[in-house]
Amino acid sequence: MTTATTPAADTAARTTALGRLTALGRAELALLARNRTAIFVALFMPAAMIMSMRSAFKNIDLDGTGLTMAGAALLGGIGVVLIQALYMNMAAAYVARREELVLKRLRTGEITDREILTGTALPSAALALAQSAVIVAAGAFFFDLGAPERPDLLLVGLLLGMVLLTALAAVTSVVTRTVQTAQLTTLPLFLVSMMGSGLFVPLDVFPDRLAAFCEFLPVTGVMTLIRAGWFGIPESSDLIGAALTGLAWTALAVFAVQRWFRWEPRR
Repeated sequence: MTTATTPAADTAARTTALGRLTALGRAELALLARNRTAIFVALFMPAAMIMSMRSAFKNIDLDGTGLTMAGAALLGGIGVVLIQALYMNMAAAYVARREELVLKRLRTGEITDREILTGTALPSAALALAQSAVIVAAGAFFFDLGAPERPDLLLVGLLLGMVLLTALAAVTSVVTRTVQTAQLTTLPLFLVSMMGSGLFVPLDVFPDRLAAFCEFLPVTGVMTLIRAGWFGIPESSDLIGAALTGLAWTALAVFAVQRWFRWEPRR
């Protein structure tokens, strides 16, 4: 005896992980486009931060760091893009989807938990990658910084940063009750990274002990790889250590997401 299948059932049977991620990413992109605050923060705040960093670098002695004032500011701009356009935006997005029961409804279908978290982050990750590319292009064409010395390292650093900060955003959403409080719960990582991960002040100008401590901060390894990929590998740079630090924080964040991530509203 043969069993007839409906078109809907046949379509569901043919869905793939790529198709599910694409559909979810498209839906998230539409939601992101409607959020004017998120778009403003993602597009214009990094530019404002770069301008403020350039002013601050006038008072910092960059001799011996291998960086110019423009290079240091634009390098920090990439870090700001990753933190603001990806980390801070995604922490708020995960909280919003959870409180609106979107995550709970998605889990009733065939899409997996990893696909839900990844698909939700795709538009913000693509935006952060595009902005980083614009910053690198601007540095090469308008600030005479030249093309990236090691594009492979630059790309590895960006991809590692996107995975790490997406996972950290999911972890931060665990302790965030509302979208409004996400501005507070994401602030510690933002401030620590700005001051201690080479975004605002290059680690080269820090005392040795303080610089050694800052090398173990979550975003430091990512920024070390991005700097080496764009401007070349400094003599004192430990790229293997930087990569291992970034991977260790990523593994820790992924474990925390698997263990504690909340799929339903907090009560």
